[in-house]
Amino acid sequence: MTEMWDQWKKGFYAWENATAAYMEDVLKNPAVLGPSGHLLSGAMKARAQGAEALAKFWGGWGLPTKRDQERSLHALNQIQSKLLDLEERLADLEETRNGNERDGA
Repeated sequence: MTEMWDQWKKGFYAWENATAAYMEDVLKNPAVLGPSGHLLSGAMKARAQGAEALAKFWGGWGLPTKRDQERSLHALNQIQSKLLDLEERLADLEETRNGNERDGA
């Protein structure tokens, strides 16, 4: 049984290597690269236009768009970071104050 499995693996690896070499040659071919690049560019432009249309649709309803939500989330993160910094500074000041009171200052 293991011999059959080993033969199958050898055949698969041979097929994989041959296919990889063939695909590498095909994908380096300028006749394939040019149209593929144009197709990818078109798909990206269509995606951008779809996202813009979706943002306008939600904005038309008065709802926040993805960009609005990201901006709000960024502002909240900044506020939270500043609040944590202030809490740490306050804790340090309280610790210093408590240490001075214990020392009799």
